[in-house]
Amino acid sequence: MSVDREQMLRSAAALLTRKSTATMDEVARAAGISRATLHRHFAGRDALVRALEDLGIQECDAALDRARLEDGPAADALRRLVGAIEPSAPLLAFLVTENQLFEGEGQNEGWARLDARIGALFRRGQESGEFRIDLTPAWLTEALYGLIGSGAWAVMDGRVAANDFPFMITELLLGGVRRSVEP
Repeated sequence: MSVDREQMLRSAAALLTRKSTATMDEVARAAGISRATLHRHFAGRDALVRALEDLGIQECDAALDRARLEDGPAADALRRLVGAIEPSAPLLAFLVTENQLFEGEGQNEGWARLDARIGALFRRGQESGEFRIDLTPAWLTEALYGLIGSGAWAVMDGRVAANDFPFMITELLLGGVRRSVEP
């Protein structure tokens, strides 16, 4: 019987986003496979997390494409981005915290690409006068990741309705990022 690697990764992602400390045995059970089968595909937890990182980056890239970040006002593009990234938010939340373990090994170039694309959106908003200029695009990108992660965990814990996710993320971020007119 052949095992679908992507389905294995999605099962692992679903478990690890709910229980980041899950063992490889628990991951294998969640995927409906033996631990030996899991280890044939991923030598250990680090290899599994790296594969999940690649999946997460791929999903985020696709969300950025769907959001059409270059179209219309930057605030509208940000709203589209949060809506497009919502299905991947739990995986992104897991990866953002899990990546702290890999800092010494260098950043996956995919994160740098995502950071650049999102940072360009914030820079565009600053250049058009929509967003304040005293906060760097890099900081706004990190703030967005943090809000997406926090929102994903709040939804998973049942503290926030899933339908509220896009609104709460964008409105909180935009409330702080919008350029105000001086009286």
